[in-house]
Amino acid sequence: MTTRPTTLIEELTRAARGVAGLVIGDRKAPGYFDFSQRGLYGSFIAYLLILALNAYAPILAGVPDSQGTVLRATLSNLILYGAQVAACALALRQLDRRSSFVPYLVANNWASFFFVVIALLVGLTSGGVGITLLILGILIIVVEINIARLVIGLTAMKVVFFLVAQLVGGGVGLLLITLIFPPTAAEIAALQ
Repeated sequence: MTTRPTTLIEELTRAARGVAGLVIGDRKAPGYFDFSQRGLYGSFIAYLLILALNAYAPILAGVPDSQGTVLRATLSNLILYGAQVAACALALRQLDRRSSFVPYLVANNWASFFFVVIALLVGLTSGGVGITLLILGILIIVVEINIARLVIGLTAMKVVFFLVAQLVGGGVGLLLITLIFPPTAAEIAALQ
């Protein structure tokens, strides 16, 4: 591992290289992340930034009637994140990889940061976001597989187990969100 970054900007730059490495499956990608306690804090700062960006994006985009969605979006994202992280912690415990939890969090938080920033920039600057979001979705899956392989060091079947745990955690999170914030009549009508 190379020297630790000394500023948040250096950490951001190195994390960008790490995420780019995870996209292409570079075995050196984990070396760009700071897996120390300081690096964990830096990755949570990045996560809090995307949480705020995600909550305020509808207001920034000028979506009508979006003023009351900030709290709902923030709580929904926190619930989803918490459920997914809890499922990953349980999976790592079952795989006897407890020591890999912090590296997973750091890499996952930074990857989430960059993908959300890209998605928001695309969403705010262009009207045709369908294909871009599809590409981002594929890249997210690739990065999650490579985090499991390269950062955590799991074998193929354990990668599958870990990804299923993430999906189950996400499903539980979505269920909790639906129970806490039932869809409004307008949201149900929009789906039909």
